[in-house]
Amino acid sequence: MAVPGDPIPARFVGDDGNVPHVKGLMSDQTKSPRPVRDSQSEMTEIVLPNDANPLVALLGGRLMHWIDMAGAMAAHRHSRNYVVTAAVDHMDFLVPVRVGDLVVLRSSVNRVFNTSMEVGVKVFVENYIADTAQHVSSAYLTFVAIDDAGLHLRVAPVIPETQEQQRRYDDAGRRRDIRQAELQRRRKAAR
Repeated sequence: MAVPGDPIPARFVGDDGNVPHVKGLMSDQTKSPRPVRDSQSEMTEIVLPNDANPLVALLGGRLMHWIDMAGAMAAHRHSRNYVVTAAVDHMDFLVPVRVGDLVVLRSSVNRVFNTSMEVGVKVFVENYIADTAQHVSSAYLTFVAIDDAGLHLRVAPVIPETQEQQRRYDDAGRRRDIRQAELQRRRKAAR
């Protein structure tokens, strides 16, 4: 059965509407609440010609891939398990990124919902020659913790320690409500 209130993507739900298996047991080490700082990750990429379109700007799909990887790092660090991407919220590309620029992706777990986690990723572009940095994009991703057989695993709670982390924690709850309402709307429309 699905854990009540946990947003489970349709691909993980059986024909009867239930999630086949959710493992509830966690070791003492993995069930202890952990602070947001334990999940914080930073990833840096240099934009090479293979990453760019004919206008010498970073491909949006490449940036989306890097965002997914940076988000997964934070989710892995927090859950200490395998994770799969379940959802990606809206994403805007605010400024172009050019070949030779450095892309810095910072991620952390915003909130945990039983077997899933919302991870925030913020992306910056650094031009090391001009010594400038600009915000490129932000994204919220939902990851589900799984074991090596693909069964959902419960995740330890996250502890926000700063006002900014608390704001992101609270905002994650509101975004989750919106995602669940949209999922219900789509399911109803598909009938």
